[in-house]
Amino acid sequence: MQDDLKRHSYDFNLPDECIAQHPSQRRDESRLLVYNRRTRSVTHLLFNEIVALFSRGDLLVVNDTKVFPARLQGVKQSGGKIEVFLLEYPAPVDQNQPGASAMYGTQALFKSSRKPKPGSTIHISPHCVCIPQREIGRGKWEILLEIDQDQPLQKVIEAAGDIPLPPYINRPTGTNEQDRARYQTVYARQFGAVAAPTAGLHFTPALLKTLENNSVSIAPITLHVGYGTFSPVEAEIITEHKIHREYYEISAESAKKIRQTKQSGGKIWAVGTTSTRTVEYAATKTPEFGPSSGWCDLYITPGYQFKIVDNLITNFHLPRSSLMFLVSALCGRESLLHCYDVAVNEGYRFFSYGDAMAIISE
Repeated sequence: MQDDLKRHSYDFNLPDECIAQHPSQRRDESRLLVYNRRTRSVTHLLFNEIVALFSRGDLLVVNDTKVFPARLQGVKQSGGKIEVFLLEYPAPVDQNQPGASAMYGTQALFKSSRKPKPGSTIHISPHCVCIPQREIGRGKWEILLEIDQDQPLQKVIEAAGDIPLPPYINRPTGTNEQDRARYQTVYARQFGAVAAPTAGLHFTPALLKTLENNSVSIAPITLHVGYGTFSPVEAEIITEHKIHREYYEISAESAKKIRQTKQSGGKIWAVGTTSTRTVEYAATKTPEFGPSSGWCDLYITPGYQFKIVDNLITNFHLPRSSLMFLVSALCGRESLLHCYDVAVNEGYRFFSYGDAMAIISE
């Protein structure tokens, strides 16, 4: 158990060629490694064969957050170029004086030859100006976005921004049309994430319909994936790491489905670590699992006792990452590392655009 809490215990050999740079030709034709916790066996499927693993009365929990184009290119007053990476979706700021512009606040990272000056202006587009407010540590800034009053914020950001792919996906000339289509789940609805809940990228409308036809219900929840999902764990004892917080919402309808499935003995299938963290966190907020919203900062490491999730669908994660710790809490660190070794040897593709694994309880 002591090794389970040491960061270096989550290293594994991963050749560069295993890191997927592009999605599979079809979403549901990714490969699926299935690990059975009871028998400790590994089997190999195509993702669209996952239907056979479900039973009538099971519930699939999906994260319906939608990635917004958080990477903005701007020009400083000096004429120098600067990138503005929005860390959260901007929120309206109260203004004492109504005017021709609307103000929105958020946090951002800047990428340029020199830091911007607080109070200066960065021209983003004809309808958008960024105003740095103050640096708050670790490269983060509080900023304001000034948007023309007659322009919807979402429309302005979609026109000016670029989808923020993870740093391990190489796009020297920026994202392409395939990225803009495939770095979203087919059920993405709620604008607000800076990274996709990647386990959900494998589902198609047809596959979801097949599950429903087999008496498997679907419960959407929302957790807006933040930039902290890419933050490295620096503490050698992993429990000393401070997890990032992310905004979540669970509707009354989805909460009811989760509650009824647990009561009837069906299995709860979480699609991804974000869905897992959300429902497990929410379970601590209401006596009987009910609707809730707020900021989720649940950090799941080995030793955690799962209250809601029975089975997990997830991608293959970075070494020493908090996502690996969560998956290890469900299936065991040594079992997870064994699965990863098998995946590497079998030519599975890793990370956001890679293949998937399912951890099942029987």
